[in-house]
Parts: sequence; structure tokens; C-alpha cells
Amino acid sequence: MFGVFVKPFDAVLDRIDSGLIEGSLAATLPGGRKRLLGGRAPGPAAVVDLVSWRALLRLVTGGSAGWYVAWSKGEWTSPDPTVLFELFMRNRVSLGGTARSGGMIRTVRGWRNSLRRNSRAGSRRNIHFHYDLGNDFYSLWLDPSMMYSAALFDEAAMTTEDLTAAQARKNAAILDRLELAPGQTVLEIGCGWGGFAEAAARRGLRVDAITLSSEQERAVNDRIADAGLSGVTVSRTDYRDVTGQYDGIASIEMVEAVGQDYWGTYLAAIARALKPGGRAAIQYITIDDAIFEAYAANVDFIQRFVFPGGMLLSESRFRALAAEQGLEWRDNHRFGLHYAETLRRWRVAFDAAVAAGRLPAKFDRKFVELWRYYLMYCEGGFRGQGIDVAQVTLVKAGG
Repeated sequence: MFGVFVKPFDAVLDRIDSGLIEGSLAATLPGGRKRLLGGRAPGPAAVVDLVSWRALLRLVTGGSAGWYVAWSKGEWTSPDPTVLFELFMRNRVSLGGTARSGGMIRTVRGWRNSLRRNSRAGSRRNIHFHYDLGNDFYSLWLDPSMMYSAALFDEAAMTTEDLTAAQARKNAAILDRLELAPGQTVLEIGCGWGGFAEAAARRGLRVDAITLSSEQERAVNDRIADAGLSGVTVSRTDYRDVTGQYDGIASIEMVEAVGQDYWGTYLAAIARALKPGGRAAIQYITIDDAIFEAYAANVDFIQRFVFPGGMLLSESRFRALAAEQGLEWRDNHRFGLHYAETLRRWRVAFDAAVAAGRLPAKFDRKFVELWRYYLMYCEGGFRGQGIDVAQVTLVKAGG
């Protein structure tokens, strides 16, 4: 009787085994049986203790979101989940739909997710959910630059270079792409806590910084005042409501909060706000085009639990929409492993803050474990190279 119960789960394990072209998964199954999946070619070597068969059931019915629920309930454990996420991402094509939800669950979650679309009202709700957790929360584990985006490290010193220095290099790279002179104007779409705005102001630029987060608006005003700088204006403004034109535009990992339905609207807003001949420097996160359609048809762990309304870019689709707006695509530079290292640094700092009891009391154990999982999940995705981060310059014709 027990064998009849286990047989369907062995079939799931067989599918995972056949899909692991690179790397391996050493699994301890309920009851203590051991099984090695994959192992045919070098790659990440993950270890998982499958405490309950419910974990596999949640995986095949709920995808990455279900797999997180299983982890939160103790139905599977691993000494390093980051390696497991890297393994699954490295084999993203050959694993196919093994880790994606289907059937009625996908339909219901898709309907729920559609209620989180990034309309003007929806964007404010979604940004509030993620970014208004409080400046006191983010300041505990981001570096002093308060940049919540990929740093750009010195390739020769990626694991040792100071994170704040690498974040400064990232801001400088964005500014260099704009080719602006002191006194010229720049719009920053999605200004975070003001790291880029401060760097731009120090170059003598006049900055209009926009955000939908009340916490970030307050932090930017305080930051610029404390630095004794001028020429920076910050407001809670939707990118769709920007008026006027600028010499340059910067947008650092904001487009992931736009959603596929609004990519064209976002790019139209950039084209409208740029002066003829002006440049926009965009830093953005992509997902492999080979799995984009399957990804877009599902609601993944991050969309469900961490960042409602979020969506990674299909670079080919996004680039085509940019061309439709008369924006020339130039000097694309990818640096995904830099994001993996950035995430590792954040997780180390986050764990240290938790261990020291410095997180605000409102954040309970469940929240802490969710965010630790989130940071590992993202790091593994970048190490597995199925997601990437890049900078690109978009140039408006004329001028």
C-alpha cells in the first residue's frame, strides 16, 4: 500500500532526474531512502532533505510559490538552498514545467495576480507593500549608500571590494552613459533612497527624482539636506504623469515594477520626457527568453509573496518596444554575477542584523524567514544565469 502512495512521487523525481543535464541533487527522501538526481555533468551540487512528500505535491501544483510554502512548513530543508536554486535555474530549459504551477491553481493565482496590475492605483499599492516596510528595516542590511540594486564590482576583486565602492561605480556608470554637463537636467524614474540623485547632484546636475514610496520620499529629502546639496527635487509621482522634457533620464531597476502590460507605456513616457538627442540610462533585470512565456503565464514565489505586480523583462520584447518609440538601443552591458555577489552581501548583513536582534519588533520569525529565502532565491537565480542584470543606453533621435 505504501508503495502505491510513493509511486507518483517517484515519477516526479524521475522527471527532475531526467531534467538535470548539469549538476546534481542528493536527496534524502521521507523514511530515509537516498537518491541522487542528475550527476551526469559538472554543475551545482545541491543537497535536500525531503521531510514530507507534501513538498513535492506543492512543487508540482504550486511551482516556486508552492516550494516556498513547503520550506516554510518544514517539509524540506537544505544546508544551502541557494545552490538548489542555482541548480534549478541552470537546468531551466531541460526541466521544463516541472517546477511551475498548472491547472486550476495556475488559473486562480493568475486571476488574483491580475488584481495587482500596475495601474496608477495598483502601482501605489504594490510599491507600498514592498518599499514602505520602513527605512529602519532596509538601512539595517543595505550598505550606507542605501542602493537596493546590483552593484558593479571590480571584476578582479568581486568578493573583496567594499560594497559601497561598487555601488558608487554603478552610479558613475549610469551617469557616464548620460553624457551630461553641469547645469543640465536629469529625471530619475524610481529614485530609491537617493543614492543616484546624490551622485548626480555632486556632478552639478539638476535632478527631478520620482518615487511612489512615502518612506523613500522622506529619506531622499533628508539625505540631500544632510549632504548640503541643492538642485534635487523629489516627489511622489507616477512615471505616466511626468511633464516637461529633460536632457537625460536614469532608471535603475524600476522597470521590473512596471509589468509587461505597461512596458510600452513606460518607454513612451521616456521618449516623451527626453529632449531630442537625449539619452536614457536604464538598469534592468531580465529572464531568459527561452522560458519567458512559461514564466509570464505563472505567478512565481516573488510575485506572490514579496513583490506583487513585479515582472522581469524579456529583453527581446522590451527592445522591440523601445524601437517603436524611436529609442535607439546602445552599449548593452550585462553583469549578472555582480548581482549574485550583491545579494550574498545583503544576506550576510541581514543575518547579522537578525542575530543581533536589531530588526524592528513588528517583523516576526515568519517575515525574517521569508526575506532570507527571498535573498537566497534571487542569488541562486543569478548564479544559475537564467536571470541577468544589464545597463543600456536609449537614445532619442534628433538634437
